[in-house]
Amino acid sequence: MDYEEYRRHDATGLARLVAEKQVTPAELMAVARARLAEVNPQLNAVVRDVPCDPDEPRTGPFAGVPFLIKDLGQDYAGLPSSQGSRALQTMPAAEHSTTVQRWLDAGLMIFGKTNLPEFGAKGISESEAWGPARNPWDLGRTPGGSSGGSAAAVAAGIVPAAGANDGGGSTRIPAACCGLVGLKPGRGLTSFGPGASELMHGAAVQGVVTRTVRDSAAMLDVIAGGEPSGPYVPGAPSSSYLSAVGRDPGRLRIGVRVPSAITPDPHPEAYAAVEGAVRTLTDLGHDVEELPEAPFDDAALAAEFLLAWFVVISWEVAEAKRLTGAGDDAFERDTRLMAALGAATTGPEYVDAVERRHQHARRLTTYFETYDLLLTPTLATPPPRVGAFELPAPLRIAADALLRTGTARLLKHTPVVDDMVQKNLGWVPYTQLANVTGRPAISLPLHWTADGLPLGVQLVAPLGGEPLLLSLAAQLEQAVPWADRRPPLG
Repeated sequence: MDYEEYRRHDATGLARLVAEKQVTPAELMAVARARLAEVNPQLNAVVRDVPCDPDEPRTGPFAGVPFLIKDLGQDYAGLPSSQGSRALQTMPAAEHSTTVQRWLDAGLMIFGKTNLPEFGAKGISESEAWGPARNPWDLGRTPGGSSGGSAAAVAAGIVPAAGANDGGGSTRIPAACCGLVGLKPGRGLTSFGPGASELMHGAAVQGVVTRTVRDSAAMLDVIAGGEPSGPYVPGAPSSSYLSAVGRDPGRLRIGVRVPSAITPDPHPEAYAAVEGAVRTLTDLGHDVEELPEAPFDDAALAAEFLLAWFVVISWEVAEAKRLTGAGDDAFERDTRLMAALGAATTGPEYVDAVERRHQHARRLTTYFETYDLLLTPTLATPPPRVGAFELPAPLRIAADALLRTGTARLLKHTPVVDDMVQKNLGWVPYTQLANVTGRPAISLPLHWTADGLPLGVQLVAPLGGEPLLLSLAAQLEQAVPWADRRPPLG
């Protein structure tokens, strides 16, 4: 098999070729590794090799398909999970994550781990540990984060699908940046075990980035479900998620919102992305209405999300120090600033931020009494340039002084937190809602800018709405095909 034929198939299609003995796993792996060698020096998408014998017998729905996993939350026994941090680059995992084991049981050939920001804490993938990942649609731009390496690898055709996870948009943001499908399942549907319970109180979930809706659905069938040490047994639909692909979603009522309290004036391309989606949805017979205001308090949600996020980063840094003996200099400046803000948060403040999530969930539940889905852009701007979020030199000097003197916690009493909300969430103000409320959401590549850059559209569903999202996504995929669009790289 040559690369052109390999690239024409999604993971489901490649698995069928293997099952029908039209191609061998070894032939697929040879193509994947050749493509990796060709484009990864430019992309920096894959940062660690995983030993893989393509001749090893495999069974399962994806037997013999090459696959990559994220270097965070997807442990591979015997290899480090760096989480994008220099402190953890050499510490091996004791066992496979449940999700990784399920991928292996499905027959996938895992041969690498992908790039990300330190602790997955940003919407870009630019760590000091691995260097920046780059977008195959424009090497000067970010592929997003935190699953940016996975998205870059899929968009560039190294693999048809790759592991991702999502605690604030980390599957959907890179999917939008790279022209892919990014499904965030609902809370508790996928597992971070056996080594962890619920990351970020259940806001974070496992998933994949793919080129096709059917791959996203079939991959969810593989990884969905609880485990004996998990916090609960998640509900499951009466039929497979894959069976939702091709099913008529019926006539849906969809509310649309583009402006947000964080970004009241999104980029014109964000409006264009939604306008195109609205036209297609209307042509398909759905009822689409512009909402006069957001169906939740997006300003409060953003502030509460970041407060809880900083506390989690503070714990992540402390845990890494405990495990490795690393000092402060093993962590990036921005990470240490976030950790300092997290450490300055009191227990009651943290619990208050977490408990307030229920208020947002109730408001969204009320919204879903009238509407079936919520439609927004996934990004408020086209993918930013690599390095766009680096602190200016004067701020770097000031931050270093605060960290050196142990006074960074005082930033809590300055406007810096509001500035961080704008800096970190201003271009991605839409994705945290689904994490905070635990609802499923999907980003679809329905729009490319005038410069040829992807900019996704997001749909958010009520609890248990994964089949509805997949059904409508497949309908949109048929109406506006995207899987054959290819970046100029290589």
